[in-house]
Amino acid sequence: MFLGTYEHTLDAKGRLVMPRKFRPELEEGCLSVWTPPAFEKEYARVMNLPSTDREGRMFRRIFLGTGNEVTPDKQGRIPISDALKEWANLDKDVTLLGQGEFVEVWSTEVWSGEKEIAGEYFQNVERPIGTGGQEI
Repeated sequence: MFLGTYEHTLDAKGRLVMPRKFRPELEEGCLSVWTPPAFEKEYARVMNLPSTDREGRMFRRIFLGTGNEVTPDKQGRIPISDALKEWANLDKDVTLLGQGEFVEVWSTEVWSGEKEIAGEYFQNVERPIGTGGQEI
């Protein structure tokens, strides 16, 4: 399980050093920031999106078309393609956020802004999160 926040830098070759705590989860070889079992579950969900739905097709294109299967090297580094670095606005300083079954990799600068927005939002929340107002 991926939990926590870790700040790192990309090396000169654009590789990301994964935190030691995350490495055992990634040793199975298939990495797109997901463990293989978690990716397979998400893949099945994505493949069930209706092909007649434009948003579903667009999501599938991005999710599958930009993914890479990578294996960490002996130092726990994974390469990040130039296209993905550009798309995610990654330069050197990055923040990794454990999200349970996967890891989010953010530009530290962008994450700082997102974190501030989230903090302001959650100060004003008056109903249970993710329930559409329903009590659970």
